[in-house]
Amino acid sequence: MKNKRDAEEIIVVDSEEEQEELDEINEPAYKKLKGGSNVPAKRKADKAAAVAELVGNPVPKGEALQRWGHRYPNKNTKKANDRRKASEDVRDEETEGPVESAAHYLQAVVDNLSYKLGDCVTVNSDGESDYLGRIVEFFKAVDGSLWFSAQWFFRAEDTAIGKDEAKKHDKKRIFYSEVKDDNLLECITGKIKVVQVSPLKNFNKLTKSIPACDYYFDMGYNYSYSTYYDLTTDAGSTCSDDASTICNDTHTTTAHSDQKSDSEASCDRNSVSKYDLSLLDLYAGCGGMSTGLCMGASLAGVNLVTRWAVDLNQNACKSLSHNHPETQVRNEAAEDFLTLLKEWQKLCQKYGGSEDSLDFKAEERSKCSGANDDSKNEEESSEDESETVEPGEYEVEKVIGIRWVGSNEDSKKGLEFKVHWRGYDEDEDSWEPIDGLENCHERIQEFVIEGRKKKILPLPGDVDVICGGPPCQGASGFNRFRNAIAPLDDPRNHQMVIYMDIVDFLKPRFLLMENVVDILKFCGGVLGRYALSRLVSMHYQAKLGLMVAGCYGLAQFRMRVFLWGACPNEKLPPFPLPTHNVVVRGNIPADWERNVVAYDETQHPNLQKALVLGDAISDLPVVENSERRDEMDYQKAPRTDFQRYIRSSKEVLSGRAPLTSKMKKLTLYDHRPLELNIDDYQRTCKIPKKKGANFRDLEGVVIRPDNTVELDQETERVYLSSGKPLVPDYAITFVKGRSLKPFGRLWWDEIVSTVVGRAEPHNQIILHPEQDRVLTIRENARLQGFPDHYKLFGPVKERYVQVGNAVAVPVARAQGYALGLAIQQQCRSGDLVMELPPKFPQSVMSLQSLSPNNNIELPIDVEEQCR
Repeated sequence: MKNKRDAEEIIVVDSEEEQEELDEINEPAYKKLKGGSNVPAKRKADKAAAVAELVGNPVPKGEALQRWGHRYPNKNTKKANDRRKASEDVRDEETEGPVESAAHYLQAVVDNLSYKLGDCVTVNSDGESDYLGRIVEFFKAVDGSLWFSAQWFFRAEDTAIGKDEAKKHDKKRIFYSEVKDDNLLECITGKIKVVQVSPLKNFNKLTKSIPACDYYFDMGYNYSYSTYYDLTTDAGSTCSDDASTICNDTHTTTAHSDQKSDSEASCDRNSVSKYDLSLLDLYAGCGGMSTGLCMGASLAGVNLVTRWAVDLNQNACKSLSHNHPETQVRNEAAEDFLTLLKEWQKLCQKYGGSEDSLDFKAEERSKCSGANDDSKNEEESSEDESETVEPGEYEVEKVIGIRWVGSNEDSKKGLEFKVHWRGYDEDEDSWEPIDGLENCHERIQEFVIEGRKKKILPLPGDVDVICGGPPCQGASGFNRFRNAIAPLDDPRNHQMVIYMDIVDFLKPRFLLMENVVDILKFCGGVLGRYALSRLVSMHYQAKLGLMVAGCYGLAQFRMRVFLWGACPNEKLPPFPLPTHNVVVRGNIPADWERNVVAYDETQHPNLQKALVLGDAISDLPVVENSERRDEMDYQKAPRTDFQRYIRSSKEVLSGRAPLTSKMKKLTLYDHRPLELNIDDYQRTCKIPKKKGANFRDLEGVVIRPDNTVELDQETERVYLSSGKPLVPDYAITFVKGRSLKPFGRLWWDEIVSTVVGRAEPHNQIILHPEQDRVLTIRENARLQGFPDHYKLFGPVKERYVQVGNAVAVPVARAQGYALGLAIQQQCRSGDLVMELPPKFPQSVMSLQSLSPNNNIELPIDVEEQCR
């Protein structure tokens, strides 16, 4: 990867007009050209500089050469530098190399205050706040000037969190970094006490305690991928052998008490069941993200199972339930789910977790009845349960479900139980508010104890991984009414807050959030910064990357943001590097250029050829615009490796069956298009079957010299049988006549831009290359990497939405594989990226399927995969 530790350069905004101009193009008020913090490079002192001098004897030359050899270049190095300077217009001080030293020292005095190597100091910044650093060198330059080298600490505002979010953080909390640079000695303004504490100490907010100090740190920060990482060793000793004034307080937190908090326990569950993990999928949709994560983790030898999933879309929940019968799918709003979790925790605490606690007073053991007769005694209540219920009497036989009603304005908010009534069929089961079941404590307790045993709902400590993509429509570039003043107050962005609130409550070991790139563009990236800020404030490790789906074996570009979080004592999963040769393009905000998951331009990896549309869908049967079948047979054999793979069974794709196993006859699901209306169908039929064809090829359209379009004024306008024009006005005016998208036809050798949830051809290129229709649901699903066995439910339009809103399965699969390696401690601490095995995932699938119990020898040394 590139050297991503360069100092930052800042563009100053001099007026409100300039600020507004920047906001309009989705840039922040300050522009970090190199993604760094406000750290100076070779800082110059003011004219009113402090009195500074180096004291004591110089470090012996031999020792100085051994410790700081880069300061003492040999003759060959000097000649090379002289030639370079003579041939280049060197203007950036950073390109001049290190300041050459005449001698090194161990101590210095600035303004009558003594300093030694390892001291933590403040450094003049000419800004609101002094810089914070640790002295790692004192030296006299060959020209006689006096210098020190500092290893910097970052305040929250110096990191990707940004200034606004930093206001919510403890001002004394700073972040360790490995960034160093040289500064004139007189820039030192004072000495500070910096304490290193264990992140686990603060992971549990109830025990948060910071020793007396000026500043403390419990995490490191790296510009690359905006990474906040765990310091597994004493930072004061990892960067230098010199003495340090950093006080280490980690010993106060490593010895846990016998009674661990839920949050501490959530980070320690790998000692109980090392490779069997549970996953909660929030905003799950039809399950693309969790499907891919579980597939990838399985290929790495980890059994990750989606135990719970939540989504507001009823049809998406049906799709997920059908394809993942092991998952408890809840069709409800995420905020209701969070409230329910809190209420469930109270019920578990109230009723206990053991059947031995079923002890009620006699008067509380009366029948749970809706009848008016309250005179039944204890003897009657203990009669055989099979006794016939009298007409008009409703007796609770069993509680079978629980929910929180809150988001529906038509309903009264509160906790409700689903009740099965004695003597009535299942279709008579009903939801009853808890207030109406006040005489049914025994039934409720039975339900709670059994539910806790079966983990029908997760409690803190139950969830290993949370994944999900909270919708942020308020930040979408398609939204003309975005709230740029207070984005988080926009209810359309509030799900980001809910997602983090659920993480804060359940304290999973790992989390992975996905979202659109607009969260980094809109209003200076406020939503992306908020997500990072929340994780870091909860003392999670965090890193953010932009990944392109096509780089992982899809015929679709699709760039998305992924945010990893991990408990303090876990390994933060590395981002998997691309496997396919797709050029990363798009409008990436300058602040986030270091977050693109890609090889450095100086590297030359052996990548597979990019997939194109023909590789993905050329084997599928021909269907008409009016196709109504949801199931059909394949009529052709697979033509490409991708097609053979995507047709495989669930067992094969998860590595539980050999890749070469005989393929049973499979049914093809959802290979039907959105049926176009008569007008649009007639237009589609007239679009030529050639590469690049669109509405511009229709009769009556003139292309101007500037490549915009207009109607031909010299010919009579052509109309359809309905009386409407062949070329609709909206196609002419779309994007001021510059767009090529209306009624655009895809071609076999192209990579699709992005699969969306709409199937209308009015403003997107979605027509099949050779058939007069839009791409089918299944064709879109293949572009998203869904296996052919994955069946969808709901109206046709709903199924398109489910596919378009999903996370591309191969991207999630690659992330799941990296997660599996991290869980098994098979990646080094600090690895930001990793190389996937060659020909992934087929190579791993073939190898794993031959090994019993998924205990596999990985195809290449995992230490070589991770960097």
